[in-house]
Amino acid sequence: MTRRQWIICLLSLLLFSSALFLFFPQQILPRMVDFEVNYKTGHRLLWGETLYRVEDGHYQFKYPPFAAFIYLPLSLLPLSIAEFLWFYVSAIAITIILFLASKLATPDQPIPYYVPLSTGLILARFFLRELSLGQINALITCLLLLMIVSWPDKMRLFKYHFRTAFFWGLAIALKPYALIFLPLFFLRRAWRIILMGLIFLLLGFLAPMLFYGPHGNWQVHKEWLAHLSQSTPPLLTSLDNVSIFGLLAKWGGPSFPVWSVGLIIIGILALVMFFVVLYSRPINQPIRLEAFLLLILIPLISPLGWDYTFLLAAPAIALLVRYLSLFPRWDRYFLVLILAAIALTFYDLLGRQLYSTLMAASLPTLLFISLFFHLVWLRLKKIA
Repeated sequence: MTRRQWIICLLSLLLFSSALFLFFPQQILPRMVDFEVNYKTGHRLLWGETLYRVEDGHYQFKYPPFAAFIYLPLSLLPLSIAEFLWFYVSAIAITIILFLASKLATPDQPIPYYVPLSTGLILARFFLRELSLGQINALITCLLLLMIVSWPDKMRLFKYHFRTAFFWGLAIALKPYALIFLPLFFLRRAWRIILMGLIFLLLGFLAPMLFYGPHGNWQVHKEWLAHLSQSTPPLLTSLDNVSIFGLLAKWGGPSFPVWSVGLIIIGILALVMFFVVLYSRPINQPIRLEAFLLLILIPLISPLGWDYTFLLAAPAIALLVRYLSLFPRWDRYFLVLILAAIALTFYDLLGRQLYSTLMAASLPTLLFISLFFHLVWLRLKKIA
């Protein structure tokens, strides 16, 4: 696909989004419940109020205080207009995700049309869920893909260090799960990126001082950490929780040592990642596959990993689609089955009972763990 074709796709998406709002406003706007939480948080930041409140019930703000800055200008607008704008921002972000994921998966040739098309169809339910809730994951995924794109083969020019560090630091400040890239930067000896990225993170930490002052800024960060520690354990058994901790909590019951076993499993996955990096010497541009693996791991190791955060796996799926023909025949069919199960496991198709049963069994978690090891196979075969 050419750049012109991508521009046409983006314009078509914007027209389609406009049509949704014009003809189905009641089906779209009232469902953006997560955006309404964040919109309200923008108001609280403006007036220097507490961001994390128990009385908010299930719909509580769970991001770092800096994330409220994204919603501050939107909170100055009427809610309906702010929702409309955020929907557009998310729709554009999703288009950019598909473009960058496909470009990263096919760096040395024009993008085959089937790569973004297949990736979009496989992840369609996650993208639609992101839009309907008004979440921020599409924006953060864009930042992380821009971080990967800005990392050239030879890290010599300062501007590339700066871009990579900026996108990484901003992503961490919005959602700390982007810190998962820190060990990779250490292994790749990207010291300048680490230093500048942490400087951007520090600036994000200090930014709320504009509204709370030094002591209030420290206090609001303590409230955020306390809020996470108190609200996370009850959410592990939620049907939409796709983390490894959620799988263990659903399978093992209340007496199972979820955190201990979960950390052991994460340690095993970290060792796998370590050997993937060590095995990269004969590979051109090895950082791409390694970054794709980390993006898949984010929802799996984050205790509050919800199913729609698997949109982070877009570049991994694009890469698997590109190299599908290189897998052994039996595994090729198995991989197609996995991708089909990812695409078709949604409530409206399966119905309440079957969907609840599959989610209670943590089927999405198992499917994406399988994709993780299919990517590892590509590295072992020195394909990517």
